[in-house]
Order: sequence, then structure tokens, then C-alpha cells
Amino acid sequence: MARDTTSTPEPAGKLSRRRLLQMMGMLGVTGAAAVSGVAALSRLTEAGDNPVPAHPGSSGEAGAHQWVFIMDLRNCDGCEQCTAACQKMHYLNKDQTWIKVFKLTSAAGQDFFMPRSCMQCEVAPCVSVCPVGASFKSPDGITLIDSDKCIGCRMCMAACPYGARYFNWTEPPKAPAGMGPRRPEYPVPQQKGTVGKCVMCVHNLRYGKLPGCVEACHMGALYVGDRNTDLATNGQVVVKLSEFLKAHDATRFKEELNTRPRVYYILGHGQSINF
Repeated sequence: MARDTTSTPEPAGKLSRRRLLQMMGMLGVTGAAAVSGVAALSRLTEAGDNPVPAHPGSSGEAGAHQWVFIMDLRNCDGCEQCTAACQKMHYLNKDQTWIKVFKLTSAAGQDFFMPRSCMQCEVAPCVSVCPVGASFKSPDGITLIDSDKCIGCRMCMAACPYGARYFNWTEPPKAPAGMGPRRPEYPVPQQKGTVGKCVMCVHNLRYGKLPGCVEACHMGALYVGDRNTDLATNGQVVVKLSEFLKAHDATRFKEELNTRPRVYYILGHGQSINF
């Protein structure tokens, strides 16, 4: 697939004035919202008092936001800063790569990189097999784990077709004192003998902050979006979510499994993520 450069956000520090004006004109955002991560995310959360019905496949009452990830493989350089930021934010052991970057080879023989986190499936096999209800869907569409309920049976790990869950075989790094009790939205510290995974940094999203991986990506390859406001941001630019996905032929990993992932991939350069 040929790369469409007409509407691809520039890497960090290289957002041209012309491109900025184009984005502002299309979305009606201010310059600050186009270049500031916090301000950009505030655009996504403006519909907070106007929840919409739950998307098909979601469980429970719909929340004010319905979060999604977009990963633009054309811009990922494999630096793994997203992985490091996630591990630092959640005080994870090195084997707990809640967002893992894979090195793949295109049909043309060119190497490219694919970040992979929890797919936040709307029809989540991990939730349906959990015998104690430790895995569940939040109102904003994110799959979470209650570590205090998890019995470590690992049935969820066997059910996940994406390899997105990790078992805590050892004690996690010690988190600073005074962080408050562990909760599903911010499961810190992890608990030995239980399962952990990406939570989309929902503890940040609910307070108008970017996920750690999105904020750390210097290439602007990672976006967080909200279906309710139909906007997405990588902290550098704001895009209209539905139009951005359509314009760049976004796809989802193992979409044929009908798990309805909330993580979208933008491909290019003859890339394929079928592995």
C-alpha cells in the first residue's frame, strides 16, 4: 500500500505551520490544542456529559467516553520508549511488557515495527472465561483486572488470542509509599501470582492526561481516541477519528476472530501484520 503523505502528522517537533492551520481549519481547534498533549486530550473529553449507548459487544452501561488506540506503523521507529514509559508508570518488572514492539519484515523485504498492547476487545474472551469475575469491561470500553479477585488460574491468558496478558511470577518493583490502594484502573503495585496487562492508562484518561505510551512516543505514532467525541490525538495533533481511520484504511489485528478490538493499525509500505 502506498503511503499517503497528504494527511500524515509530522513527527514531534516537525509540525509545519501549514499543516497546523489545516488541522485547525478541519477541526476548529486552537493552536494550543493542536500541539499540547493535555490541551489536545481536553478536546476529546468535551462530550463527557453526553454519553451515548454502548457500542455493540460492550458490557454494562455506556460511559461518557469510549476509548480506542490507533498505532500508525508508518511512523514507528522501534525505539521502545512506549514500553519503557509503561513499565515506569506502572512499576513493572522487565518481563511485563504491557506494550511490546515487534520487528517484522514487509513483502518487499523491509523491516518495520509493530507496537502491540491489549486489544481492548469488545467481545473479550478473557472476560468470559474468568471464573471469579476478576476480568471485566469498564463503562468506557476498557478491559480491566481486579488483582484482589484474581486467583492466578491463567485461564484468561489461555483465552487471549493476542498474547496480551502477563503472569506475575515474582514480586514487582516497590512503588512509592502514599500512592493509595491498588485498583483496577491503576493496578500498582502488581501482585505476585496474578495476571496483569495494559489498562490504557485509564487513570490518566479520566483526568485529562495522555496514556504514558502516547506521551512518550517521539514519532507521534500512537494515538488515543474517543468514539463519543469522534476525535483522536497523539499529543501533537488532533484528528477526526472516523475520518482518520477511513482515510488511511485502518485495520485491526486478527479482526477475523470477531473480538472487535479497539486498537486500530495504519499500515503502509506493503506491510502486513498477519503473523
